[in-house]
Amino acid sequence: MNVSNVIKSRYIRRKFIKKSKVNRSRIGNLISFILINIFGLFIAMPIVYAIGNAFKPLDELWIFPPRLFPNNPTFRNFSDLLNLMQSSWVPISRYLFNTVFITVVGTVGHILLASLCAYALSKHEFYGRKFIFSLIILSLMYNSSVTGTSNYLIMVGLHWIDTYLSIIIPAFGSSFGLFLMKQFMDQIPDSYIDAARIDGAKEFKIFWSIVMPSVKPAWLTLIIFSVQGLWNLGSNIYIYKEQLKTFPYAISQIVSAGISRAGIGSAVAVIMMIVPLTIFILTQSNIIETMTNTGVKE
Repeated sequence: MNVSNVIKSRYIRRKFIKKSKVNRSRIGNLISFILINIFGLFIAMPIVYAIGNAFKPLDELWIFPPRLFPNNPTFRNFSDLLNLMQSSWVPISRYLFNTVFITVVGTVGHILLASLCAYALSKHEFYGRKFIFSLIILSLMYNSSVTGTSNYLIMVGLHWIDTYLSIIIPAFGSSFGLFLMKQFMDQIPDSYIDAARIDGAKEFKIFWSIVMPSVKPAWLTLIIFSVQGLWNLGSNIYIYKEQLKTFPYAISQIVSAGISRAGIGSAVAVIMMIVPLTIFILTQSNIIETMTNTGVKE
């Protein structure tokens, strides 16, 4: 049994599952369709409300009871936001670059590092493995506020204050991603790994061609959480140079003038949700499709 046969068998299994249909009556299908649409509209309402607020003039934002859609839609909130960003002494493109760079590098590094470490903990026997995993679970109990002082002292000792490393490296080592990846890798039968080794596959080949496709829902979910956390990162205790600050920080300073900039704040809320929402929409079908294929047992 070689690597190609393993992957092919899993592909055939997934195709069979996709073609299978649930045996349900037409009335049951209709009821399910109605309920799904009702719950979908209920869940989407906050997003629709936020988008509607972004196009409301200032006087409509304070109407009670609040209205879902604007009566007189306008782009003034976005144009005012653009004018304020252009008046910043640091180019807004610099803030945007900082956020994009931190988000992309932090997310990619976190997924790769968490996956490699999880593979070692899940599929390799070595002394102290259970103790290390116990420490990882224990670290999940501590909030970032609790470890803030110790983390700051570490950053000072490493001379990483006012550098990208102070944000990117902690993102690499997030214990949540490692825990999530290991739990999914534990579901992969060891016979797949053993068959690939007998066939002559190297460890990285096994990791990349068998393990990573099998835990696809895990790292897709991890992408969503990582991007959301890093993209929305505002003021940070490790960054003091204005040229290194993030886009959410710059936007928060622009809209901090009070009620007069409430409309601009609504426009900002829509802009900040575009990237996480887009990533979720692009990956949700893959997550739903592969979630049904993760509980493979020997």
